[in-house]
Amino acid sequence: MESIVVREETPIGWVILNRPDKLNSINLKMMVEIESALREIINNDKIKVIIFTGSGKAFSAGADISQFKELDPVKAWEFATKGRELMDYIEKYPKPTIAMINGYALGGGLELALSCDLRIASQSAELGFPEINLGIYPGFGGTQRLVRLIGKGRALEIIMLGDRIKADYAEKIGLVNRVVEPSSLEKEVRELALKLAEKPQTAIKLIKTVVNYGNDAPIMSGLTLESLGWGIAFATEDEKKRVDEFLSKRSK
Repeated sequence: MESIVVREETPIGWVILNRPDKLNSINLKMMVEIESALREIINNDKIKVIIFTGSGKAFSAGADISQFKELDPVKAWEFATKGRELMDYIEKYPKPTIAMINGYALGGGLELALSCDLRIASQSAELGFPEINLGIYPGFGGTQRLVRLIGKGRALEIIMLGDRIKADYAEKIGLVNRVVEPSSLEKEVRELALKLAEKPQTAIKLIKTVVNYGNDAPIMSGLTLESLGWGIAFATEDEKKRVDEFLSKRSK
């Protein structure tokens, strides 16, 4: 791997964007390497949670603009499709994912964070979609995921103005789950990951499936999916064991 670092810290898997001299800007090579790493981790039962972060002072400042001069309309469409397919894969990934936003999360970097289940930001982080200043807009799924996360009005404001927003404001509008001091960011994210790793993993997969697919469906379809998934959970050893443990404690 040339543009990312993959680290196993059982039960956590780290995917670290590693182009610090380019503020971890995302090029085609990085996208291929991220997908390859995730496909390998998916079969590693020791890894329960994935943390994405960036080396240096940025999570990721976005897509590598130096590539844009080479793009004609068809190549631009193909590049955007490749990026969006990677973000789709991360969003639907069966293991929980956390974006540890240690600095700038702009453009494609913010789209990567949006595709994760949870986003924890350093107090010094800045987030945004500056693409409008280049005459374009987010192309890796950002226009759709941001609306679903924070609502149409706020999403349009962020995308159309292209301004960077501070972490505290991002937390206020629900763009990030939590904001912490820079010095405690890694500790807080690791503790969160370890807590997630202790949860029943089949139930976690079912929750992700029900929430992700139900969110895009009519409510009755989502509710039906919820009921079906709830029933499947009763087939797991985790459910049987934990219910028995609960009832045993209550009877004492």
